[in-house]
Amino acid sequence: MSERIIMRTGEALVAGGPAGTAAEPEIIIGELDGPVGTAIATLTGDQVQGHSRVFAILNTDIQVRPVTLMVSKVTVKNSRYTNILMGTVQAAIANGVLDAVRAGDIPKEKANDLGIICSVWLNPSVIKDDNLDHQILFNIHREAMAKAIHKAMTNTPDIDWLLENQEKITHKYFQMGLDGKI
Repeated sequence: MSERIIMRTGEALVAGGPAGTAAEPEIIIGELDGPVGTAIATLTGDQVQGHSRVFAILNTDIQVRPVTLMVSKVTVKNSRYTNILMGTVQAAIANGVLDAVRAGDIPKEKANDLGIICSVWLNPSVIKDDNLDHQILFNIHREAMAKAIHKAMTNTPDIDWLLENQEKITHKYFQMGLDGKI
């Protein structure tokens, strides 16, 4: 039997595709009979206009395990954005979860006992892109989700790495501000 997973956190940024396709999921993973399960139940029952909470699904009625609740970081106001978020990105996140189970980052025997909350970033510019490549968008969000889960389950980066590298790392947007580019 695997160790009890109360709450783990992870994030990932995967970019490199066309404009608007970058993914930056932030996740929380934990046992369904603990704080993560309580949060999933509360968020599911407390829907907020523009920030709907939905389960990650492979298709319209095939929910993945561990149960994964998606929460948009962007206020959703456009039906095209909704369709991309609740289509391409939702399927990518679901596949990323299964990839993490297949890779062993999430123990298969814990798939029914764990829950994931995923804050999802989808660039609002996608609604203006008539040539949006859904396969690239899918691949990037799938990779980012699997990477965020891996980081959560391996506690990466660890505190020693963070302390050693603290002064070597400058936040991208802070540096852009220093350079007068934002």
